[in-house]
Amino acid sequence: MPANSHVLFAGGGAAGHLFPGLAVAEHLQRRAPKTMITFAGSGKVRERHIVRNAGYHYTMIPAQPTPHSPIQALRFLTDNAMGYCAARWMLREQRVSMVVGLGGYTSSAVVRSAVARGIPVVLLEQNAIPGRTTRWLSRSAALVCAAFDEVRPHLHVQAPVTVTGNPSRPAFEKLYAQMNRRSGASKARFSEENNGRRKRLVILGGAGGARSLNENMPKALSKLKDQIADWQIVHQTGEGQLQATEARYESAGVSALAVTFIDEIASVLFESDLVVCRAGGTTLAELALANVPALLVPYPQAVDNHQIANAKVFTAAGASRMIDESSQGGALNSALSRELSPLLSDLELRGRMAGKMQELARPQAASEIAGSICDHLSGSLAPRVAA
Repeated sequence: MPANSHVLFAGGGAAGHLFPGLAVAEHLQRRAPKTMITFAGSGKVRERHIVRNAGYHYTMIPAQPTPHSPIQALRFLTDNAMGYCAARWMLREQRVSMVVGLGGYTSSAVVRSAVARGIPVVLLEQNAIPGRTTRWLSRSAALVCAAFDEVRPHLHVQAPVTVTGNPSRPAFEKLYAQMNRRSGASKARFSEENNGRRKRLVILGGAGGARSLNENMPKALSKLKDQIADWQIVHQTGEGQLQATEARYESAGVSALAVTFIDEIASVLFESDLVVCRAGGTTLAELALANVPALLVPYPQAVDNHQIANAKVFTAAGASRMIDESSQGGALNSALSRELSPLLSDLELRGRMAGKMQELARPQAASEIAGSICDHLSGSLAPRVAA
């Protein structure tokens, strides 16, 4: 592998896109410590902070998501045109050897520029229904690393797809390895011997929170007070929603620990018994490593309903249950309490679901993708010509 290789990870914006890229970058750095690694994104403060804290260079590329108004349409055209030009200049000036597209609107300009310049591209696709960048440019990619086999019908028949699973953060990989070194540890939470301990229910809406879960979970749990008497409730609210969520729990008479953000999310999930959350691909991959059953409430405004497609895969496997929020007609709290009731009371059911969740775990995803990147840069994989 050339000593002066430079790999650019493009995209992010949402944590579900950024964290897989960081996971792959860490494995790539272990395999090829002399490789230069850069991240390019939209410039969000939290994104810059996370990338730089991980020790990587970060550069901003102008980009805007799909517009919903005439004013947004103007910015969409101007910013994305500037982003494309900036990306072409950066790829040339920084002598980028490969671009890894992480998905999201911020990846499109960089990936398109790389294809135009003949620079090899690897695309990470976290969802069962691929994003626009993956659909548009998969045929020109050196490799598409997919989390779900279900992406194949949505891509060109000649797209070089391999199903690797979704890369998970290093903390999840580490705890998964520790759990599997301890014989039977993964089943201990769901054994009769542990039935007397206080169990933990975690509610997650992603780093930004989920307003509908913040509004409806306190009411839902108030209907299940007898069943949650021996449960610890931990609720991640997201920025700006903590006080209102705490007030709802107090009004509902439910004892819950509400926090804006859970920093040590891996250790929390590995010691939890049940999760209520959205259905982003990265979240599901990490739940699988943590071996914890879930009630999934897919984000109803996700592009192409990709979160519902993700949730259907896990639900069909028996690892989760799902509520389609868009079909509830304003009665989400009733649906939540109805679906949670058997999950809270039936230890055997949770144990079966945890076993199915573990079957979906792909702990080698990040390492496998990093290995493919190294193989391509060293010439082990045949280059593809841009279509």
